[in-house]
Amino acid sequence: MGGKYRITGNKYPKMRRPRRRGRLVVLTVASVVVLGVGGWGTLQLIDVFTGGGRKASAAGDGTDCGIKTKASPSPRAKALPEPRTITVNVLNATTRGGLAKKTADELQKRGFKIGDVGNAPQQYDKKVKGTGLLLGPAAALDTALPVLGTQLPGAERRTEAARKGAAVDLVIGDGFKELAKKPDANRALTKLATPEPAPTSKKGC
Repeated sequence: MGGKYRITGNKYPKMRRPRRRGRLVVLTVASVVVLGVGGWGTLQLIDVFTGGGRKASAAGDGTDCGIKTKASPSPRAKALPEPRTITVNVLNATTRGGLAKKTADELQKRGFKIGDVGNAPQQYDKKVKGTGLLLGPAAALDTALPVLGTQLPGAERRTEAARKGAAVDLVIGDGFKELAKKPDANRALTKLATPEPAPTSKKGC
């Protein structure tokens, strides 16, 4: 052979294929990734169908994060006096005649004791614009006056510190038409003696 280099002897250099290490590494990494993703997906499927070892909330896990409303314990009935133990003075502060007598007769039919009946004193005469004014001693504020108030809803209530005795006054005002209907007054009296429990709200979680 011509040229600069000659091959002598009976040995020839071996022609080897280039090593493909880079390709093997890539294939190995890809295989690991595929296996890992497949295993993770399998675990997710198992978790979905088995509930992941946790109780489903639909089955009731004992947790309710909503607002719970329940009635508070019923309060004890108030110790209110009965109408028959309350003495009422019926006084007319209007220009209409006969109102005091008519109203006193109706209150008596409903069980109240009647005291004085007549015109209102000068300090109230023609000066009560509402349906009426309920007057009594300080001790009557939470006892006799609320009971009498069931017969004339909307009437103003006042107490007089210097007042003596347990009697109370019903001063008829310009806006007065009549006492509350007896069934309505009886219901109001029952509700006053046994008030309904107030609802209380409690937020869970």
